[in-house]
Amino acid sequence: MFAVLKTGGKQYKVQAGDILRVEKLAADAGEKVQFNDVLMLGGDNTVVGAPFVDGAAVQADVIDQIKGEKLINFVKRRRKHSSKRTVGHRQKLTLVKITDILASGADKSGVKAAMGAGSVAAAPAAAAAPAKKATKAEAPAAASDDLTAITGVGPAAAKKLADAGITSYAQLAAVDVETFDAVKVKPEWVEQAKELAK
Repeated sequence: MFAVLKTGGKQYKVQAGDILRVEKLAADAGEKVQFNDVLMLGGDNTVVGAPFVDGAAVQADVIDQIKGEKLINFVKRRRKHSSKRTVGHRQKLTLVKITDILASGADKSGVKAAMGAGSVAAAPAAAAAPAKKATKAEAPAAASDDLTAITGVGPAAAKKLADAGITSYAQLAAVDVETFDAVKVKPEWVEQAKELAK
């Protein structure tokens, strides 16, 4: 049985046991990945997708992250006042070994889908992670005082104070202006914080 899969903008005809060099995948060596974009399954009964075969997948083990051959781009302009430019490039690749071709049940296999290193599908997951961190950071901020209510303390100074561990009026009122080095605290800030802490 063979399959035609699509990854990195290219198509590959594969069988179990084949070793492929594909565009860089977001996976480490030793991980198992699954290619869900199967265009065709061949063998006893040939199935052609429109554009992909539903439920079909190709599973592979990541062997290593490698670089391709060095490609040299040399440009020379002839005649007087000519110029030359040489640029080299080595494409980042992933070496994978095909282990299994699934004709159906790809969604129930539980294997991580193969994603390109800079793929669009990986971006929403990365964008969702900072959003979760922001909600955790907002919870302590909601319990703290608004330090920007003090005259002279803007958002930047409030952030520096929060990084130094000062999030309430009482904490700012207890600061010794002479010895505190994390942020340059003005004596008026301490006086206003004492009044607001009451």
